[in-house]
Amino acid sequence: RRYPTVEIRAETFNGSTHVPVPSDSAFLKALLVELRLVDDQIFVEHRDTCTRINHSCVHSVRTDGGDLWPVLAFQKSGLIYACLPLVEETLEPQPPLLTVPGLSQGLALLLGIMDYISPSRKNEAELTAKIGQLRTLLIQACPLGTPLNTNIRSLNGLLDDIQEMPTDENQPAWRSNTYKGKPQVNVCITEKVKSKQYDKRDVVDTWQVYGAVNCKCDIEGSAPNVTLTLNLPTNAPPLQDIVVHHCVTSVDPAMLMSSSIEPLDDSVFNGPYKFPFVPPSVSFDLCYYTSQVPVPPILGCYQLIEEGSQLKITVNLKLHESIKNSFEYCKACIPFFNRGPIAQLEYKVSYGQLDLSREKSLLVWVIGQKFPKSLEVSLTGTLSFGTAGKEHPTDYVCTGNTAYVKLYFRIPDFTLTGCSVDQHSIQIFAPGKPKITTSRELISSDYYIWNSKAPAPMVYKTLH
Repeated sequence: RRYPTVEIRAETFNGSTHVPVPSDSAFLKALLVELRLVDDQIFVEHRDTCTRINHSCVHSVRTDGGDLWPVLAFQKSGLIYACLPLVEETLEPQPPLLTVPGLSQGLALLLGIMDYISPSRKNEAELTAKIGQLRTLLIQACPLGTPLNTNIRSLNGLLDDIQEMPTDENQPAWRSNTYKGKPQVNVCITEKVKSKQYDKRDVVDTWQVYGAVNCKCDIEGSAPNVTLTLNLPTNAPPLQDIVVHHCVTSVDPAMLMSSSIEPLDDSVFNGPYKFPFVPPSVSFDLCYYTSQVPVPPILGCYQLIEEGSQLKITVNLKLHESIKNSFEYCKACIPFFNRGPIAQLEYKVSYGQLDLSREKSLLVWVIGQKFPKSLEVSLTGTLSFGTAGKEHPTDYVCTGNTAYVKLYFRIPDFTLTGCSVDQHSIQIFAPGKPKITTSRELISSDYYIWNSKAPAPMVYKTLH
């Protein structure tokens, strides 16, 4: 979709530096070059120069009229999802990404589209039908260029079902219908923790936590007011990089200014984190946040040594004492790339059980729902391999002894930041006494422990 009104606004903001959006075919051709999906074997100076290293999905796409920025684009399951957000300020000099609200809006919309399309990826007829319906859905989700509802899956694809202008002038556009029935509110805090651990003196381990507060408010009325408060334990690190849903009516500006890029100081916003809002009719993410937590939940050490035709591995994992020792699941996956099937395996685990995958190239260490009283578990083993076939996994990064262990876990009723919602603090200004349910969870995401006996991809090294 193209939005002429948005393009006119962009031209107004940028003046003589404005780069017009080219035709669909020209834009697609330029985007494919930028994403290295064509001409990937050819050196393209503006794309491949060492002075331009892109760590995000925000791209600068070179067109005949100049460089289009910021183009938000990423690939998933053979499809490209892309949009061009409006930057409501001058583009020269280029503003920091964190100051461009359109980027988070555009990303939320693309993720909503991906969530709608992905389940049909393997059924070509169903995928074609969904893509054909997408234009109609975008009329509801993003009518004038500003995303109003990024949960594309919740929308109805029939134009006849799009609600006319509400008769109540106080009803906001994002409340597409009014609820009738017993009032109930459901709030779930989901935190995802990423980690890269190296067990090396000259390399710093890294970890980040990302949180999202999902709400589903079934409340009568055209514009019910709700106030939700997030609580943190005493002396807990503050929430940072907070992004709120457009239905939030007002927040303390200091809350939105707290950034993880800046070092923590006495002026950082420590709460209370209050969010007054008029909820949409569907489930939505009220806010997103990060936090600089002091420790990762599980510390690990992985050693892989090649001795002749055999590999010797040692894995040690330790659950930090501050973490709730109650998992829905916890397992460690140990892949062996660029090798044949595992022909012989001798191992010893101090806890849990070890399984071999069907293709015999992956060890799955199922730790289970609890760590032992010592909070430490270990695995040692010796492996030898058969002849490699085409079906066995390869990896251009993990060659030789460069390898990793990847952890998968979920801890219900727990967050790494300690963030929680007290259901008694949720204020609802609407008739009836609603049923309020709250939950929280911590989930692993890209949780890697690299082999300390070999070089590994590193985020950064300490300076000497």
